[in-house]
Parts: sequence; C-alpha cells; structure tokens
Amino acid sequence: MHCQSAKLILAGVCWLSGLAAQILTVTPGSVLIDESANIRASGLRPNEHVTISADLVDGDDQRWESAAEFVADTQGNVDVATQAPVAGSYQVASAMGLIWSMKPASKGVGLYRPPKEQGPQQIHFALSRDGHPIEAAQLEQRTMGEGVHEVNITGVLHGVLFLPAGNGPFPGVLVLGGSEGGVPRRRAAWLASHGFAAFALAYFRYENLPQQLEAIPLEYFGQALAWMKKRPEILPNSIAVMGMSRGGELALQLGSMYPAIKTVVAYVPANARHRACCGGNMAPWAWTWQGSPLAYAERKETGAEDLLAMIMVEHTGGPILLIAGEQDHVWESASMAESIVSRLKRDHFAYAVEDLTYAHAGHIAGRPEIVPEWHGRIAHTISGRSTDYGGTPEGNALSSIDAIPKVLDFLRRNLAGAASPN
Repeated sequence: MHCQSAKLILAGVCWLSGLAAQILTVTPGSVLIDESANIRASGLRPNEHVTISADLVDGDDQRWESAAEFVADTQGNVDVATQAPVAGSYQVASAMGLIWSMKPASKGVGLYRPPKEQGPQQIHFALSRDGHPIEAAQLEQRTMGEGVHEVNITGVLHGVLFLPAGNGPFPGVLVLGGSEGGVPRRRAAWLASHGFAAFALAYFRYENLPQQLEAIPLEYFGQALAWMKKRPEILPNSIAVMGMSRGGELALQLGSMYPAIKTVVAYVPANARHRACCGGNMAPWAWTWQGSPLAYAERKETGAEDLLAMIMVEHTGGPILLIAGEQDHVWESASMAESIVSRLKRDHFAYAVEDLTYAHAGHIAGRPEIVPEWHGRIAHTISGRSTDYGGTPEGNALSSIDAIPKVLDFLRRNLAGAASPN
C-alpha cells in the first residue's frame, strides 16, 4: 500500500529506501474469544522503535484502546508473542497483550461489556513510526464456534441449551451463573464451541423465576439434571456442573448432593453456603432443601464457627477443579479454595482435586475469554453497591490464558467416561 513512494519494485515486493515494505500481519484473521492470534510486524529497520496500537468498540458502544512500543530485532521484525514492549499499555511478552491491556477511551466506563447477541467483535491494529500510521490489520473475535446452535428452554426449567456442531451425543455441562442472575450464556457458548452440550440454566432474576437469590429450592437443579440425562444430545453418564462465584458455591453444593454430577468446576467459589443476596431479601437464606432452609454463613470469610454452613464437598462423586484469585476483593476465594482442598485431603477424598489459584488475579480469575481486563469499581447488577473485583489486568489476563486449556482438558478427561476413584 506504500509503493507510491518506493524507489524500486522487484518481483512484486515494494522496497522503500532499500527496505522491504512494512507489513503488519494478524493470523489467523478470525479466532474464538478464548484463542490467541499471531501479531507480527516486518520490513522494519534493525532495532527500530515502532508502536502497535489496537482498539475495539464493546457491547455498550464504548471504545477501548491500547498501544505498546517495540524494538525490532536484527532482522527488522517484531513478534508480539515473544517480544515484550519497552513502553506502553503492558510490560510482558504476550500474544494478546494489546487486547487484554486495553482501557476505555472515555471516563466513567467501569467495565468491558461483551458483544451483543453473542456476536463477534472487531479489533483494529495499527503500526506506527514516529507517530504516523504506516500499516493496519484487523482481527475478529468470535464468541461461538462454527455450527454451535441454541435451544431455548421454557416451562418448568428456564435457560438455553447450547449444542456443538455435529450429531452427538456430547458430554454435558450444567452452567450456573452468580449473583447477577439471568442466563449464563457466555460460558455455555464457550463450552459448546469446544464440544460440550452446555445448559445455561437460569435460577433467579429471569422471567417468572424468583427475582432475588433467596430461598432457591435445590430440587430445581435436580430437575435440570434429570432433564439433561434424558436429552438425546447429551451422554447421560457424562454430566458436569460449572459455576462462578455464587454459582461456584452452588456447583459445589450440587456436586455434594446429586450422583448424576460426575465432575465439578467451580470458579472463585465459597467453601460454605452464604446468605441470601443482594439486598431487599424477604428471607436470609439462599437455598432450601425439602422445604427447609439450609444453614448459611453470615460473613464473606468463613471459619470454624460456620460448621453447619460448610458444603460437604467430600460427598462429591467425581473430580473437582477450583479456580481462585489471591487478590479477589469480593470474597476470599483463594483461602476458601484452600479450605476445600484441606477438607478433601482430611477426608481422603477418592477423586482427583485440582486447585488453580492465581497470585495476581481477582474475582474474574480464569474467565474463559481474552478481552480487556481493566476495570474500575462496578455497581452490582441488583444491589447497585459499588464492587471492586480485584486483581491486576495482567494477573487476570494471564490467569485466563493459563486456565482456559486446563479447564477444557479437565472436563474432557473426566467426562470421557464415568469418573473412577484414584
């Protein structure tokens, strides 16, 4: 695109002042939102300083942007995956650092919002020399894999079943959201993109379901598991449960109760049942069983005095994976995950237990997407209270990049057949 000022054109390659034309490449040009792309610049002067910038518009129509300065190698190349910037939005070598290090262009934006309607998002990159753009490239991030389709579920159960391409049957995952309520579509779409039949189940704040996380009957989730076992698209003996935050607490609780659950994945979970959430509650308990309230902890950080509220994780009939952040400012997910592991060891738990705790991640540790990680204080969806998720953008991003393949591998290994004790 810059051959107009070239001194010489040989074999279709533009040369400028004795150098090959500057090229910025992003390959592949389209990836799933949990995958990395290769971002490279070439045709530069050896040891030349250049800037690569990036921007996107999120689901709330807010612009996010980043920029980093790199030094070309002796061959005149920059490979973002292997070269750390010398200045800019982030400091470590990271293939997707220009994405996760983005910040909002406008004040008053507290959090990145995902694309609307599970759609793709476009990221624009520019290569600049001395402040002047000389080349551009683009990347598409897709929130669902090719062929994934949705089945809306209404009636007794409420949610969306995400099915992979192909005929199945597939391993199944019951996906549970947290204190925000509604349908946890994004994680279910992610799982379906990797070969799992994922049922994103709403249990409050959706249609005619309860509007608060209070007095939720755990029998409802038993109905969901029974329904999944009867679906022809789902392998009836290969069903997992996955939840995040209060959904992680719930996933562990259900795993301790229902033999249909063969493995549990709990993001930033609690080791005990907590009280109802999140303001204006008529009942103080979150969960009921057989018409009676279950004991709950009064505080975010649980101790020995909360014995009656502790989740009996040792009764789980399969492997457990925990993901937590040491800088979680919502609740102490790292110490609660450690408590769960200690309890399972004490009781000689028969199945595998894996604990992915990340030192610099917060309440969104390990989330299965590579997106802008900066956040300010965030108003809770229901209570309106100001919340700090904690963690650094780098810490949160690196926890996701590390956890994504490990979570998928964990599910594949343990849902390949009926899980066996160690």
